[in-house]
Amino acid sequence: MHVDGHRYAMNQVLIAPDKFKGSLTAAEVAAHVAAGLERSCPGVPVTQLPVADGGDGTVDAAVAAGYRRVEIGVRGPTGHAITAAFAMLDGTAIIESAQACGLSRLPDGKPAPLAATTRGVGELIAVALRMKAQRIVLGLGGVATTDGGSGLVRALGGKLLDEQGHEIAPGGAALAELCSLDLTGMRDFSGIEVLVACDVDNPLLGPEGAAVVYGPQKGASAEDVTVLEAGLAHWADLADRALGPPMRDKAGAGAAGGLGYAALAFLGATMRPGIELMLELLSFTEHLADARLVITGEGALDAQTLRGKAPVGVARATALAAPDVPVVAVAGRCTLTAEQLRAAGIRAAYALTDIEPDVPRCIAKAGPLLEVLMSRVCGDWLS
Repeated sequence: MHVDGHRYAMNQVLIAPDKFKGSLTAAEVAAHVAAGLERSCPGVPVTQLPVADGGDGTVDAAVAAGYRRVEIGVRGPTGHAITAAFAMLDGTAIIESAQACGLSRLPDGKPAPLAATTRGVGELIAVALRMKAQRIVLGLGGVATTDGGSGLVRALGGKLLDEQGHEIAPGGAALAELCSLDLTGMRDFSGIEVLVACDVDNPLLGPEGAAVVYGPQKGASAEDVTVLEAGLAHWADLADRALGPPMRDKAGAGAAGGLGYAALAFLGATMRPGIELMLELLSFTEHLADARLVITGEGALDAQTLRGKAPVGVARATALAAPDVPVVAVAGRCTLTAEQLRAAGIRAAYALTDIEPDVPRCIAKAGPLLEVLMSRVCGDWLS
Protein backbone atom coordinates (compact mmCIF):
# COMPACT_ATOMS: atom_id res chain seq x y z
CA MET A 1 0.00 0.00 0.00
CA HIS A 2 1.35 3.40 -0.97
CA VAL A 3 1.10 6.02 1.75
CA ASP A 4 1.80 9.66 1.05
CA GLY A 5 2.94 11.17 4.33
CA HIS A 6 2.17 14.72 3.21
CA ARG A 7 -1.54 14.09 2.80
CA TYR A 8 -1.89 13.67 6.59
CA ALA A 9 -0.59 17.15 7.45
CA MET A 10 -3.97 18.52 8.48
CA ASN A 11 -5.89 15.28 8.85
CA GLN A 12 -5.32 13.57 12.15
CA VAL A 13 -6.88 10.36 13.41
CA LEU A 14 -8.65 10.85 16.74
CA ILE A 15 -8.41 7.72 18.88
CA ALA A 16 -11.16 7.79 21.53
CA PRO A 17 -11.83 4.30 22.95
CA ASP A 18 -13.21 3.11 26.26
CA LYS A 19 -11.50 0.27 28.14
CA PHE A 20 -11.53 -3.38 27.11
CA LYS A 21 -12.86 -4.59 30.46
CA GLY A 22 -10.66 -7.24 32.05
CA SER A 23 -7.95 -6.72 29.47
CA LEU A 24 -6.82 -3.17 28.68
CA THR A 25 -7.46 0.28 30.11
CA ALA A 26 -8.78 2.92 27.72
CA ALA A 27 -5.34 4.54 27.65
CA GLU A 28 -3.73 1.19 26.77
CA VAL A 29 -6.26 0.61 23.98
CA ALA A 30 -5.49 4.05 22.55
CA ALA A 31 -1.73 3.47 22.75
CA HIS A 32 -1.92 0.12 20.95
CA VAL A 33 -4.20 1.56 18.25
CA ALA A 34 -1.71 4.42 17.75
CA ALA A 35 1.21 1.99 17.55
CA GLY A 36 -0.60 -0.15 14.99
CA LEU A 37 -1.47 2.90 12.88
CA GLU A 38 2.13 4.07 12.90
CA ARG A 39 3.28 0.64 11.71
CA SER A 40 0.70 0.38 8.91
CA CYS A 41 0.41 4.07 7.97
CA PRO A 42 3.77 5.66 8.86
CA GLY A 43 3.54 9.35 9.58
CA VAL A 44 -0.20 9.55 10.15
CA PRO A 45 -0.77 12.09 12.95
CA VAL A 46 -2.88 10.78 15.80
CA THR A 47 -4.42 12.21 18.93
CA GLN A 48 -5.09 9.81 21.77
CA LEU A 49 -8.14 10.68 23.89
CA PRO A 50 -9.17 7.73 26.07
CA VAL A 51 -12.80 8.09 27.17
CA ALA A 52 -15.09 6.72 29.87
CA ASP A 53 -18.76 6.89 30.78
CA GLY A 54 -18.53 7.48 34.53
CA GLY A 55 -17.86 3.87 35.54
CA ASP A 56 -14.58 2.01 35.98
CA GLY A 57 -11.74 3.86 34.28
CA THR A 58 -13.23 7.35 34.48
CA VAL A 59 -10.44 8.78 36.63
CA ASP A 60 -7.78 7.23 34.40
CA ALA A 61 -9.40 8.74 31.30
CA ALA A 62 -9.55 12.17 32.94
CA VAL A 63 -5.90 11.97 33.97
CA ALA A 64 -4.91 10.98 30.43
CA ALA A 65 -6.71 14.13 29.24
CA GLY A 66 -4.71 16.38 31.56
CA TYR A 67 -6.50 16.23 34.91
CA ARG A 68 -4.42 15.88 38.07
CA ARG A 69 -4.68 12.55 39.90
CA VAL A 70 -5.32 12.91 43.65
CA GLU A 71 -4.88 9.80 45.79
CA ILE A 72 -6.17 9.57 49.35
CA GLY A 73 -6.99 6.95 51.95
CA VAL A 74 -10.71 6.21 52.33
CA ARG A 75 -12.92 3.45 53.64
CA GLY A 76 -13.72 0.72 51.16
CA PRO A 77 -17.12 -0.96 50.74
CA THR A 78 -16.69 -3.07 53.87
CA GLY A 79 -15.07 -0.32 55.94
CA HIS A 80 -11.47 -1.39 55.40
CA ALA A 81 -8.80 1.18 54.56
CA ILE A 82 -8.02 1.56 50.85
CA THR A 83 -6.32 4.09 48.59
CA ALA A 84 -8.66 5.69 46.08
CA ALA A 85 -8.20 8.43 43.51
CA PHE A 86 -10.14 11.25 41.91
CA ALA A 87 -9.24 13.69 39.15
CA MET A 88 -9.05 17.47 39.53
CA LEU A 89 -8.67 20.37 37.09
CA ASP A 90 -9.63 24.05 37.34
CA GLY A 91 -12.11 23.57 40.18
CA THR A 92 -13.75 20.45 38.70
CA ALA A 93 -13.37 17.16 40.57
CA ILE A 94 -14.21 13.94 38.71
CA ILE A 95 -15.08 11.25 41.22
CA GLU A 96 -15.52 7.62 40.20
CA SER A 97 -17.68 5.79 42.74
CA ALA A 98 -16.08 2.45 41.87
CA GLN A 99 -12.73 3.79 43.13
CA ALA A 100 -14.12 3.81 46.68
CA CYS A 101 -16.87 1.19 46.77
CA GLY A 102 -16.51 -0.82 43.58
CA LEU A 103 -16.97 -4.57 43.32
CA SER A 104 -13.24 -4.79 42.68
CA ARG A 105 -12.65 -3.21 46.12
CA LEU A 106 -14.27 -6.06 48.06
CA PRO A 107 -11.68 -7.94 50.17
CA ASP A 108 -10.95 -11.22 48.39
CA GLY A 109 -13.87 -10.42 46.08
CA LYS A 110 -16.35 -11.61 48.72
CA PRO A 111 -19.74 -9.88 48.27
CA ALA A 112 -21.27 -7.95 51.16
CA PRO A 113 -24.69 -6.99 49.77
CA LEU A 114 -26.30 -6.13 53.11
CA ALA A 115 -23.43 -4.23 54.73
CA ALA A 116 -21.45 -2.58 51.90
CA THR A 117 -21.21 1.19 52.27
CA THR A 118 -20.72 4.23 50.02
CA ARG A 119 -18.91 6.10 52.78
CA GLY A 120 -15.65 6.21 50.81
CA VAL A 121 -17.37 8.08 47.98
CA GLY A 122 -18.42 10.78 50.43
CA GLU A 123 -14.86 10.92 51.76
CA LEU A 124 -13.56 11.54 48.24
CA ILE A 125 -16.09 14.36 47.78
CA ALA A 126 -15.14 15.89 51.14
CA VAL A 127 -11.47 16.06 50.15
CA ALA A 128 -12.34 17.55 46.75
CA LEU A 129 -14.35 20.27 48.49
CA ARG A 130 -11.42 21.00 50.83
CA MET A 131 -9.35 21.46 47.66
CA LYS A 132 -11.83 24.18 46.58
CA ALA A 133 -13.72 22.17 43.98
CA GLN A 134 -16.68 24.17 42.72
CA ARG A 135 -18.04 21.37 40.54
CA ILE A 136 -18.30 17.71 41.50
CA VAL A 137 -18.79 15.18 38.71
CA LEU A 138 -19.87 11.89 40.24
CA GLY A 139 -19.52 8.82 38.04
CA LEU A 140 -21.76 5.90 38.94
CA GLY A 141 -21.38 2.25 38.06
CA GLY A 142 -19.64 -0.92 39.14
CA VAL A 143 -20.34 -0.50 42.87
CA ALA A 144 -20.75 -3.22 45.49
CA THR A 145 -23.30 -1.24 47.52
CA THR A 146 -27.08 -1.01 47.96
CA ASP A 147 -27.18 1.49 50.82
CA GLY A 148 -29.12 4.27 49.09
CA GLY A 149 -26.06 6.50 49.35
CA SER A 150 -26.49 6.63 53.12
CA GLY A 151 -22.75 6.08 53.63
CA LEU A 152 -22.00 9.09 51.43
CA VAL A 153 -24.35 11.22 53.55
CA ARG A 154 -22.61 10.12 56.75
CA ALA A 155 -19.17 10.94 55.34
CA LEU A 156 -20.41 14.46 54.55
CA GLY A 157 -21.61 15.10 58.10
CA GLY A 158 -25.07 13.55 58.32
CA LYS A 159 -26.00 11.29 61.22
CA LEU A 160 -28.30 8.27 60.90
CA LEU A 161 -29.70 7.44 64.34
CA ASP A 162 -31.68 4.56 65.80
CA GLU A 163 -34.41 4.99 68.42
CA GLN A 164 -31.79 5.18 71.18
CA GLY A 165 -30.01 8.00 69.37
CA HIS A 166 -27.04 5.81 68.38
CA GLU A 167 -25.55 5.66 64.88
CA ILE A 168 -26.86 2.67 62.94
CA ALA A 169 -24.50 0.19 61.30
CA PRO A 170 -23.35 0.79 57.71
CA GLY A 171 -25.08 -0.78 54.72
CA GLY A 172 -28.52 -1.18 53.28
CA ALA A 173 -29.88 -3.75 55.74
CA ALA A 174 -29.31 -1.49 58.77
CA LEU A 175 -31.50 1.23 57.24
CA ALA A 176 -34.51 -0.64 58.68
CA GLU A 177 -33.31 0.49 62.14
CA LEU A 178 -33.16 4.16 61.14
CA CYS A 179 -35.32 6.34 63.38
CA SER A 180 -34.11 9.88 62.71
CA LEU A 181 -31.77 11.93 60.54
CA ASP A 182 -29.55 14.64 62.00
CA LEU A 183 -28.35 16.83 59.14
CA THR A 184 -27.16 19.79 61.24
CA GLY A 185 -23.53 18.91 60.55
CA MET A 186 -24.08 18.14 56.87
CA ARG A 187 -21.86 19.97 54.41
CA ASP A 188 -23.66 22.85 52.65
CA PHE A 189 -23.73 22.26 48.89
CA SER A 190 -25.23 25.59 47.89
CA GLY A 191 -22.84 27.13 45.39
CA ILE A 192 -21.43 23.71 44.46
CA GLU A 193 -22.53 22.22 41.13
CA VAL A 194 -23.00 18.46 41.35
CA LEU A 195 -23.36 16.51 38.12
CA VAL A 196 -23.99 12.77 38.06
CA ALA A 197 -22.73 10.75 35.10
CA CYS A 198 -25.33 8.02 34.86
CA ASP A 199 -26.49 5.69 32.09
CA VAL A 200 -29.45 4.00 33.77
CA ASP A 201 -32.91 5.40 34.46
CA ASN A 202 -34.01 3.07 37.27
CA PRO A 203 -36.00 4.55 40.16
CA LEU A 204 -34.91 3.81 43.72
CA LEU A 205 -37.66 1.32 44.57
CA GLY A 206 -39.92 -1.31 43.02
CA PRO A 207 -39.46 -3.98 40.35
CA GLU A 208 -37.10 -1.72 38.37
CA GLY A 209 -35.36 -0.38 41.47
CA ALA A 210 -31.88 -0.62 42.95
CA ALA A 211 -32.39 -3.72 45.12
CA VAL A 212 -34.48 -5.84 42.75
CA VAL A 213 -32.56 -5.18 39.53
CA TYR A 214 -28.98 -4.77 40.74
CA GLY A 215 -28.90 -6.44 44.16
CA PRO A 216 -28.43 -9.96 42.77
CA GLN A 217 -25.42 -8.75 40.75
CA LYS A 218 -23.83 -7.78 44.06
CA GLY A 219 -24.43 -11.13 45.73
CA ALA A 220 -27.88 -10.51 47.23
CA SER A 221 -30.15 -13.52 47.65
CA ALA A 222 -33.92 -13.23 47.17
CA GLU A 223 -34.27 -12.78 50.93
CA ASP A 224 -31.51 -10.15 50.92
CA VAL A 225 -33.29 -8.24 48.16
CA THR A 226 -36.43 -8.07 50.30
CA VAL A 227 -34.41 -6.74 53.24
CA LEU A 228 -32.64 -4.15 51.08
CA GLU A 229 -35.87 -3.00 49.43
CA ALA A 230 -37.46 -2.43 52.85
CA GLY A 231 -34.40 -0.56 54.08
CA LEU A 232 -34.29 1.69 51.03
CA ALA A 233 -38.02 2.46 51.31
CA HIS A 234 -37.61 3.43 54.97
CA TRP A 235 -34.54 5.55 54.12
CA ALA A 236 -36.48 7.37 51.41
CA ASP A 237 -39.43 7.97 53.75
CA LEU A 238 -37.25 9.73 56.32
CA ALA A 239 -35.10 11.57 53.79
CA ASP A 240 -38.10 12.84 51.84
CA ARG A 241 -39.67 14.18 55.03
CA ALA A 242 -36.44 15.93 55.99
CA LEU A 243 -35.53 17.37 52.60
CA GLY A 244 -38.69 18.18 50.68
CA PRO A 245 -39.54 17.04 47.15
CA PRO A 246 -39.41 13.23 46.88
CA MET A 247 -36.62 11.94 44.65
CA ARG A 248 -37.23 8.20 44.86
CA ASP A 249 -39.02 8.01 41.51
CA LYS A 250 -36.59 10.19 39.58
CA ALA A 251 -34.78 8.54 36.66
CA GLY A 252 -31.39 7.38 37.91
CA ALA A 253 -32.30 7.39 41.61
CA GLY A 254 -31.74 3.65 41.66
CA ALA A 255 -28.32 3.85 40.02
CA ALA A 256 -25.33 2.46 41.93
CA GLY A 257 -27.47 0.90 44.65
CA GLY A 258 -29.33 4.14 45.32
CA LEU A 259 -26.27 6.36 45.29
CA GLY A 260 -28.10 8.29 42.57
CA TYR A 261 -30.92 8.94 45.04
CA ALA A 262 -28.58 10.42 47.66
CA ALA A 263 -26.92 12.65 45.06
CA LEU A 264 -30.31 13.97 43.94
CA ALA A 265 -31.87 14.36 47.37
CA PHE A 266 -28.95 15.49 49.51
CA LEU A 267 -26.55 17.14 47.05
CA GLY A 268 -29.04 18.72 44.63
CA ALA A 269 -27.39 16.90 41.75
CA THR A 270 -28.31 17.00 38.08
CA MET A 271 -28.29 13.69 36.17
CA ARG A 272 -26.54 13.56 32.79
CA PRO A 273 -25.88 10.67 30.37
CA GLY A 274 -22.44 9.43 31.39
CA ILE A 275 -20.57 9.41 28.11
CA GLU A 276 -22.13 12.71 26.99
CA LEU A 277 -20.97 14.44 30.16
CA MET A 278 -17.51 12.89 30.08
CA LEU A 279 -16.93 13.86 26.44
CA GLU A 280 -17.73 17.46 27.38
CA LEU A 281 -15.25 17.39 30.26
CA LEU A 282 -12.57 15.83 28.04
CA SER A 283 -13.10 18.55 25.36
CA PHE A 284 -13.90 15.92 22.74
CA THR A 285 -15.40 18.36 20.22
CA GLU A 286 -12.25 20.51 20.25
CA HIS A 287 -10.15 17.43 19.53
CA LEU A 288 -12.28 16.72 16.45
CA ALA A 289 -10.80 19.72 14.66
CA ASP A 290 -8.91 18.55 11.54
CA ALA A 291 -9.85 14.91 12.15
CA ARG A 292 -10.28 12.69 9.09
CA LEU A 293 -11.21 9.58 11.07
CA VAL A 294 -12.36 8.75 14.62
CA ILE A 295 -11.56 5.35 16.11
CA THR A 296 -13.55 4.41 19.20
CA GLY A 297 -14.28 1.07 20.84
CA GLU A 298 -14.78 -1.10 23.91
CA GLY A 299 -14.30 -4.72 24.88
CA ALA A 300 -17.61 -5.97 23.48
CA LEU A 301 -19.77 -4.26 20.89
CA ASP A 302 -23.18 -5.73 21.69
CA ALA A 303 -26.75 -4.82 22.61
CA GLN A 304 -25.52 -2.97 25.72
CA THR A 305 -23.41 -0.71 23.51
CA LEU A 306 -26.56 0.55 21.80
CA ARG A 307 -27.98 1.77 25.12
CA GLY A 308 -25.66 4.78 25.13
CA LYS A 309 -22.26 3.33 26.00
CA ALA A 310 -19.02 5.03 25.04
CA PRO A 311 -18.70 4.06 21.33
CA VAL A 312 -22.24 5.24 20.57
CA GLY A 313 -21.65 8.42 22.56
CA VAL A 314 -18.50 9.12 20.57
CA ALA A 315 -20.33 8.48 17.29
CA ARG A 316 -23.21 10.78 18.25
CA ALA A 317 -20.91 13.58 19.37
CA THR A 318 -18.93 13.28 16.13
CA ALA A 319 -22.10 13.34 14.01
CA LEU A 320 -23.22 16.55 15.72
CA ALA A 321 -19.90 18.40 15.54
CA ALA A 322 -18.26 16.94 12.40
CA PRO A 323 -20.83 14.96 10.41
CA ASP A 324 -18.44 14.29 7.51
CA VAL A 325 -15.88 12.51 9.69
CA PRO A 326 -16.35 8.72 9.71
CA VAL A 327 -16.36 6.81 12.99
CA VAL A 328 -15.15 3.22 13.20
CA ALA A 329 -14.92 0.99 16.24
CA VAL A 330 -12.53 -1.65 17.55
CA ALA A 331 -13.53 -4.35 20.02
CA GLY A 332 -12.61 -7.70 21.42
CA ARG A 333 -15.75 -9.11 19.86
CA CYS A 334 -18.72 -7.68 17.97
CA THR A 335 -22.21 -9.18 17.89
CA LEU A 336 -23.90 -6.19 16.22
CA THR A 337 -24.98 -6.27 12.59
CA ALA A 338 -23.71 -3.78 10.05
CA GLU A 339 -27.18 -2.23 10.06
CA GLN A 340 -27.16 -1.81 13.84
CA LEU A 341 -23.73 -0.23 13.71
CA ARG A 342 -24.75 2.20 10.97
CA ALA A 343 -27.88 3.19 12.88
CA ALA A 344 -25.62 4.03 15.83
CA GLY A 345 -23.37 6.17 13.64
CA ILE A 346 -20.52 3.64 13.41
CA ARG A 347 -19.41 3.00 9.84
CA ALA A 348 -17.48 -0.23 10.51
CA ALA A 349 -16.33 -2.44 13.37
CA TYR A 350 -13.07 -4.37 13.69
CA ALA A 351 -12.97 -7.17 16.26
CA LEU A 352 -10.00 -9.09 17.62
CA THR A 353 -11.98 -12.29 17.07
CA ASP A 354 -11.86 -11.51 13.33
CA ILE A 355 -8.16 -12.34 13.38
CA GLU A 356 -7.96 -14.60 16.46
CA PRO A 357 -11.05 -16.77 17.06
CA ASP A 358 -9.77 -18.01 20.44
CA VAL A 359 -11.37 -15.66 22.99
CA PRO A 360 -8.98 -16.36 25.91
CA ARG A 361 -6.08 -15.59 23.59
CA CYS A 362 -7.80 -12.37 22.49
CA ILE A 363 -8.06 -11.30 26.11
CA ALA A 364 -4.47 -12.25 26.92
CA LYS A 365 -2.96 -10.74 23.76
CA ALA A 366 -5.39 -7.87 23.20
CA GLY A 367 -2.71 -5.20 22.80
CA PRO A 368 -0.58 -6.87 20.10
CA LEU A 369 -3.70 -8.10 18.29
CA LEU A 370 -5.10 -4.56 18.22
CA GLU A 371 -1.91 -3.40 16.55
CA VAL A 372 -2.27 -6.09 13.89
CA LEU A 373 -5.93 -5.17 13.39
CA MET A 374 -4.93 -1.61 12.51
CA SER A 375 -3.62 -2.79 9.13
CA ARG A 376 -7.25 -3.41 8.15
CA VAL A 377 -8.33 0.03 9.38
CA CYS A 378 -5.50 1.64 7.44
CA GLY A 379 -6.36 -0.27 4.31
CA ASP A 380 -10.04 0.63 4.50
CA TRP A 381 -9.89 4.26 5.67
CA LEU A 382 -6.41 5.78 5.35
CA SER A 383 -4.91 4.42 2.15
